Amino acid sequence: MAVNVLTEEKIWFDKCKYDDAETQYYIHLNNPVTAKEQNPPAMQENGASNILRDIARARENIQKSLAGNVLLVNHQTSAVQGSDVELCTRVTSLEKENQSLHQVVEDLRLALSKLETRLSTLEKSSTSPKPVVCPPAPDNKPSTKQPEAAEDEDDDIDLFGSSDEEESAEKERIREERLREYAAKKSKKPALIAKSSILLDVKPWDDETDMVELEESVRTVQLDGLVWGGSKLVPVGYGIRKLQIQCVVEDDKVGTDLLEEEITKFEDYVQSVDVAAFNKI
Repeated sequence: MAVNVLTEEKIWFDKCKYDDAETQYYIHLNNPVTAKEQNPPAMQENGASNILRDIARARENIQKSLAGNVLLVNHQTSAVQGSDVELCTRVTSLEKENQSLHQVVEDLRLALSKLETRLSTLEKSSTSPKPVVCPPAPDNKPSTKQPEAAEDEDDDIDLFGSSDEEESAEKERIREERLREYAAKKSKKPALIAKSSILLDVKPWDDETDMVELEESVRTVQLDGLVWGGSKLVPVGYGIRKLQIQCVVEDDKVGTDLLEEEITKFEDYVQSVDVAAFNKI
């Protein structure tokens, strides 16, 4: 009866073994073995060679960095020297310009002093009294030339005025000739013909109308003072296109009403004619 009760109970009989294994595991974690116990001599040699290689690589890197620093320092010194040279050249050029400006200023001062001296001399001369010149005494002798001049003037006078009449007649004849020439030129000048540029919209009956024949029919309209120009087909809608045609007309001979009347005679093709644009030339 007691044995049966023990079999039914759940008891961990090996707990002490597991406790010992756990303590050994934690002891192993807290006290690891040394490198000599873990690695054989061959592994130690490999580790030493790796360390030597790392040391050599570090030395190379240090040497390269030092060489780069030396080059950088040399470059900086050369740049500083170049900037010093440029600064010296600029300073010398500025000194030369300063000297030239000093020379110009000196020249201006000399010119100004000369002008001042000239002005002072002119002022002194203008303020100094001028000598008075006495006019010559009039001659009281009677002149014998005045009667002769009067006699010459009397001889030049034409009492009948024949020369004036001849000059006026000549001027009148020249004026009449010029007027006749101007009238002749004006009559020969061609009169200005007033013209207009008209853009017509010719609309067909439907989309089955032959637009080529419609345009040919429109161009058959020939009138005095009418010149046909370019044309194009413009879509209206639903497959229907209208003819847009240009023409130039003389205003005194051809009008828009006459054009519309002549074009609408082609009733088989033309539904209506509208004036899209009208410009004077």
